[in-house]
Amino acid sequence: MTPSELFVTAVGLAAIAWVNWYFFFARRSSVVAQAGGGLQRARIEVDNGYAPAVVRVRAGQPVRLEFHRVDGSSCTEEVVIPDFGIRRFLPNGQTTAVDFMPRAAGAHDFACGMGMVRGKIIVDE
Repeated sequence: MTPSELFVTAVGLAAIAWVNWYFFFARRSSVVAQAGGGLQRARIEVDNGYAPAVVRVRAGQPVRLEFHRVDGSSCTEEVVIPDFGIRRFLPNGQTTAVDFMPRAAGAHDFACGMGMVRGKIIVDE
């Protein structure tokens, strides 16, 4: 192999490693939803990802996730929460409320429409 071929191979392997780390192992911020008036609420900033990416809620109480989108990419223009049958368009520069009722403890993923930007809802008893 020539030095340039070795360089290109090393850069390619480094890029593959970074993508895997970013999507599968990077630390994500988390928040416990605040309860008030019987409704658990959490605000999620959508800007090249979800912040926080993990939301903890309690089972048996209604939840409102408020997605505030400031990212103009087409990837983040919708959020999908498959376990609750939710698919919602997120207009850029606006906050969109997503309401649901978690009935039992467990973990539920949410993602952009393409499944590349991801988060998690953890339901505690």
